[in-house]
Amino acid sequence: MAMTPEELQVLQRIENQLNSMPFYVVEYIRSKKRAGLSADTLLQYLYRYQHFFQWLLRENLTETTEISTIPYSVLAEMKKQDIELYIEFLKEESITHENNSVKRRGSAVVTLSVNALKSLFNYLTKETETEDGESYFYRNVMSKIVLHTKKETANRRAQKISSVILNEHEINDFLQFVEHAYEATLVSGLARQRFNRDKERDLAILSLFLGSGIRLGEMARILIKKINLKKQLIDVKRKGAKEDTVRVMDQAIQHLRDYLDIREGRYIGSKEVPFLLVTLYGGVARPLSRRAIENLVTKYTAAFAQGEGMSPHKLRHSFAADFIRNGGNIVLLRDQLGHSNIETTSLYTNLSNKDNEQVLERMEENRVKQTGFQ
Repeated sequence: MAMTPEELQVLQRIENQLNSMPFYVVEYIRSKKRAGLSADTLLQYLYRYQHFFQWLLRENLTETTEISTIPYSVLAEMKKQDIELYIEFLKEESITHENNSVKRRGSAVVTLSVNALKSLFNYLTKETETEDGESYFYRNVMSKIVLHTKKETANRRAQKISSVILNEHEINDFLQFVEHAYEATLVSGLARQRFNRDKERDLAILSLFLGSGIRLGEMARILIKKINLKKQLIDVKRKGAKEDTVRVMDQAIQHLRDYLDIREGRYIGSKEVPFLLVTLYGGVARPLSRRAIENLVTKYTAAFAQGEGMSPHKLRHSFAADFIRNGGNIVLLRDQLGHSNIETTSLYTNLSNKDNEQVLERMEENRVKQTGFQ
């Protein structure tokens, strides 16, 4: 399977991190990699483990002085209070960012750290095996840890999403803006030159997000040989390394055709690149990175809105909302989006308030008729 430079870089970072990890963490990572857990997730988990082990050393909860020599017996003997103190530290620790601003971790980051530890402890107590056939240890202190997250209804979450996505009228207006009006917003000749060089590619990207609902990572990994223009299907790799096939709308297929028509002539060496999306680096084609895709989506949506830009995930939300508005059911949408849990997909059934508003209006009309009150 072809790998992007980004994916190769992530794998190298994983190996670099493993050099300083205890053997049981190395075993965990190898096991989860074989099970299909994404390299991005594994790398993020390793960063969390490094932070956790550094905290253990600072708090003198282990007699060793190096992370790599911390025995799993230390984890086996940890008390619930120890873990709670670490979580409190995660929430209270001040983080200095590149712009020298100091902030505390958001709840999502704290949750990720706790989930990473839960996964590791679960592995050590259930999936490992000594020479005697026993797990490394059996007391899983992380099973006693419950994070109380902020709760909100599915309707509330849906309303928050609906306020920051493209509505049914804006989707086509946005694509028309990029194709016919965006160039006029550019001041420098170099910016216009680069826009015209990448115009077909960028329109294909935007149109694919809005015409299929695929994820950013899936977009970056599309292989040319996995595209069936005639049947309007694209094979993608979902989360958990699951292979899937996505159906694509007509408009997106046309933009994709336009890009493929100019790809080899405009991006020197692109014939040798198996990935659909390329850019020029040093005059030679190379795969377009996820960061570059994310940046161009933000750039175009910010220009269209004349304000804050959107992420690729917001375009995915926009597709999903439009799918439901046009009569699609959540089972079909689940398959289209590649969700493993239909509860995740059900969020989008709340994105359109039209039915709800019409019911309330009819109720109001009937009450007026019955009472004569206006």
